[in-house]
Amino acid sequence: MQKCRWALNSPSEELYHDQEWGVPVHDDRLLFEFLILEGAQAGLSWRTILQRRNNYRQAFDNFDPVKVAAYDEAKQQQLMET
Repeated sequence: MQKCRWALNSPSEELYHDQEWGVPVHDDRLLFEFLILEGAQAGLSWRTILQRRNNYRQAFDNFDPVKVAAYDEAKQQQLMET
């Protein structure tokens, strides 16, 4: 497999490149995950986001859009403080 230069910066980026980047996605939960991660990536390196991906999964209930949509103000405030 031919790899992009950015994918050679770290093992997590290489794994993301090889298994996820550019692969069509039709699963709503995974699409929601990518939406959240792309938004978080603004101003940060993708490497940083990939390193924190498990923390994002915990914070956002494994990116379950139904659960996230039901977050009350207290949960939203908790996320803002973390």
